[in-house]
Amino acid sequence: MLIGKKRKLGRKINEIQIGEKLEMQETIEDKDLLLYLGLTNDNNPLFIQHDYATLTPFKKPVVPQIMLMGMVTSAVSKYLPGPGSSITQSNFHFVKPVYHYSKLTFLFEITDVDRNNHLVDIKVSAKNEEDKEVLYADLQVCPPYPPKPITSHTMENF
Repeated sequence: MLIGKKRKLGRKINEIQIGEKLEMQETIEDKDLLLYLGLTNDNNPLFIQHDYATLTPFKKPVVPQIMLMGMVTSAVSKYLPGPGSSITQSNFHFVKPVYHYSKLTFLFEITDVDRNNHLVDIKVSAKNEEDKEVLYADLQVCPPYPPKPITSHTMENF
């Protein structure tokens, strides 16, 4: 049970500055694709069937776009701003297909900090191993709030 236990939270709004960046790399492995496809019951032949994909302009199976979005949202939850964050808006553009076994480099940058509304804007881009942009996104994120104490203040006057 987590009640009363300290949790590591991400950075609060007053700790975040415009221009901060995070770079991370992810490699698309079979296990990741199989987990995603199994969890979602998504059997799109474009994602898994080589014989079908070779007949399309893609020429080989592609990584599901929602899986790439998951990598981005996971980085927000883990790193920038970190645990306790919530994405309130997102706009993704998938520029080029991402293929199985691709090694992607993601770059996240804080572009605005709105302390009055407790929101930060993050620009995201990802490039493949050939240094070609495969996606970009704009996110609006609510950083974690400081936790309120779980003890009552009713006894403070005694």
